[in-house]
Amino acid sequence: MRALVVNKDEESGKTSAAVEDISVDALPEGNVTVAVEYSTVNYKDGLCIGPGGGLVRKYPHVPGIDFAGTVESSDDDRYKAGDKVVLTGWRVGEMHWGGYAEKARVNADWLVPLPDGLDTRSAMAVGTAGFTSMLSVMALQDHGVTPDQGPVLVTGAAGGVGSVATAILANLGYEVAAVTGRPETEDYLKSLGATQIVAREEINETVKRPLEAETWAGCVDAVGGAMLARVLGQVKYGGSVAAVGLAGGAALPATVIPFLLRGVNLLGIDSVMQPYDNRLRAWERIATDLPMDKLNAMVHPATLADLPQLGADILKGQVKGRVVVDVNA
Repeated sequence: MRALVVNKDEESGKTSAAVEDISVDALPEGNVTVAVEYSTVNYKDGLCIGPGGGLVRKYPHVPGIDFAGTVESSDDDRYKAGDKVVLTGWRVGEMHWGGYAEKARVNADWLVPLPDGLDTRSAMAVGTAGFTSMLSVMALQDHGVTPDQGPVLVTGAAGGVGSVATAILANLGYEVAAVTGRPETEDYLKSLGATQIVAREEINETVKRPLEAETWAGCVDAVGGAMLARVLGQVKYGGSVAAVGLAGGAALPATVIPFLLRGVNLLGIDSVMQPYDNRLRAWERIATDLPMDKLNAMVHPATLADLPQLGADILKGQVKGRVVVDVNA
């Protein structure tokens, strides 16, 4: 089978990635073997293709934290040959070989049946980024954020998580304010349903005041750092922020004042170890709440051979929307 294999030179510590023909027997242990059809590209994939980022424990390595395909063989009663399945998270593509190959062998507990209304290509147009977006929207709704309460802010809106969050929120009737540092993405974001574009520099600096004017009913934040600190002081009373990323840094230079005086909720969103029932709930919501025409407008096709460059690009913030990798092309 063909796979993108990352090797590491022990002397220099440098890694290199290339498409290779490898034996199916080299696949790791697992009770379900999947014929992979599509994968995608996430920030973690960029790390695993390149420097590793501390995520990869053993080389040679096959990255790809997401994949969708057809079960080829299964020793678990929940899946049989011919079933369509999706995998995101569970450290697959990091500690365990992932989806940048024509076949993958994994634990059945890590799989989710492909929901009605999605095919394997659409599922990878969603991928971890879109799955995380849906978890974020669900968390905001579970904490009472409704469309009539005012605009919802999406930071890093032109990225994978932000793009899908924008499309889902707009489709559900929310007024979406999209934050971007790339002015050229304004038309793209409006096509996804954003009604307001916020320049990154307007909201990217901390201020001395712990509270500002109540502006946002909620927020899906993919940036973290100073921007998240600033946003917390602008959220309306009782509003919520779903924190999903740290593109702007892991530190949070904030105070507890928004939590104490406005009852603001900071909701941590994890997609990697998400329990099965909520995973299934999110994928079923994706199938109904994410407009497929908007999803298709975000997609850029790719092959295994494109991945070394795409991995470098996503680490530089140069990938817009969603990349769908046809591993058999």
